[in-house]
Amino acid sequence: MKNEIRARVVKSLERCYANCSLSSGRIPEIVIEVPNHADHGDYASNIAMALARAEKKPPKKIAEILVQELAGSDRFFERIEIAGPGFINFFINKDVWRESLRKIVDSGDDFGKSTVGKGTRIQVEFVSANPTGPLHIGHGRGAATGDAIASILTAAGFDVVREYYINDAGNQMDTLGRSVYLRYRELLGQTVEFPENCYQGNYIRDIARDLITKFGDRYLEMPEDEAIRQCSKIGGDVILKGIKQDLADFGVVHDTWFSEQTLFDSGKVADSISYMREKGLLYENEGALWFRTTDFGDDKDRVVVRGNGVTTYFASDIAYHREKFEQGFDIVVDVWGADHHGYVPRLKSVVQGLGRNPDDLKIVLVQLVALLRDGAPVAMSTRSGEFVTLKEVVDEVGRDAARFFFLMRRSDSQLDFDLELAKRQNSENPVYYVQYAHARICSIFESACEKGLSPSDSSLACLGTPDEMSLIKMLSVFPEIVAGSALCFEPHRVPYYLQELAGQFHSFYNRNRVLGEDDELTSSRLYLLKCTAQVLKNGLLLLGVSAPDRM
Repeated sequence: MKNEIRARVVKSLERCYANCSLSSGRIPEIVIEVPNHADHGDYASNIAMALARAEKKPPKKIAEILVQELAGSDRFFERIEIAGPGFINFFINKDVWRESLRKIVDSGDDFGKSTVGKGTRIQVEFVSANPTGPLHIGHGRGAATGDAIASILTAAGFDVVREYYINDAGNQMDTLGRSVYLRYRELLGQTVEFPENCYQGNYIRDIARDLITKFGDRYLEMPEDEAIRQCSKIGGDVILKGIKQDLADFGVVHDTWFSEQTLFDSGKVADSISYMREKGLLYENEGALWFRTTDFGDDKDRVVVRGNGVTTYFASDIAYHREKFEQGFDIVVDVWGADHHGYVPRLKSVVQGLGRNPDDLKIVLVQLVALLRDGAPVAMSTRSGEFVTLKEVVDEVGRDAARFFFLMRRSDSQLDFDLELAKRQNSENPVYYVQYAHARICSIFESACEKGLSPSDSSLACLGTPDEMSLIKMLSVFPEIVAGSALCFEPHRVPYYLQELAGQFHSFYNRNRVLGEDDELTSSRLYLLKCTAQVLKNGLLLLGVSAPDRM
């Protein structure tokens, strides 16, 4: 609807320039917004104020000229009003709103999709937890966020690839191997001192116990360094397999799994360092190699290679992002934990150093999750290796509730996740509230079928009450919600919209009789409910949440 209004404003401006009622010939950015108050119209624009300087006329005068041109075009607008210093308020004709219902039915599962992305190639890299332990609840929020972003971008016409970046190089893998090896020795009866910096969780014992079952005491008979290396490889493979299973159970499937180690094995890290050095972006100081990130707005330069010749994680990230852009991606999206916020400027510097626009790299930060049970915090101790895993949460509350709860708030704001609320079968539970709206409509259609009633668009003019029009308007903006969510990388907009839509439906149904005696009104209201069910379903599926027929 916003695009339709915008197009009509542009055509009216062109006619005004042609008949000389306006003279600048300028077509500025035309902002169309939904007013805070319904009596101010369905939509509003400040276009007259945006043109005031160029036209050298008061905004109100420009608004009067535009409104006169717009009002005489057709019956798209019921009326157009000028408010305040020159705001233009648009009231859309009810027939236009009713016609939008046919678009929903005709589009079906595709309603909400658009071509706003124009096929732009985007890689969304998310989760990417080190393969040193199972996924915890924080990883779950990142998984839901990344997966929803990818789905919403796809719906908006972007060409999307989901990727998991396996951090399988560096100290953390050595620590994993040492942790497994020490537990292995301990289970075989040896006395060992288990350092605090080793991984403490019971899953390490499970891996060590499995090694004994399969290989006995083989690793006691080889040099310790070789035993640790093999324990690292086996342990990492076991943990990664578990991560893939947990993600699959959570409804997340990555298109590609990219190993950090391959960047070293293929020589891409060394090649990227040479590339950046040739461009004059690296320099040596105190034996280390530094990237001039301050040239691009970072607060200080960053080490790429330490004085002992060992590369930093930054070196891997340079090679990784360079490779992604060389693969032809127009935009790379990284979904990170919020504790990495200080890392954003240096990665933006890399993108600029590669000759790209820094906006070609989008970082989505995901804040911590506070786990509650009936409002009380659930105690966790990372020092002892105890943490609530994603699998435990999904097993307790279900995939649908977990995904919806993770996505209800902006990803960069802290989230309170109440396990008991997520399991509650009433309107207090947001996901239940939305899913029940869909199931309730399905139940209404079962009753209608038994009575020989069916939806029809032949008498949509019957729909015109405030409740009906509010629901119709809410349904029609769904494509705008999806497009806006995609362009801003904000998946929380969809569950927020779905909760509002469910509320509109429940209010409508509680105040209005659907299966009444007036056949035309009944069939029209059933048609409205058919559209509502379709939009609820489409929105839930974007989030990876089911739309049940009964509850």
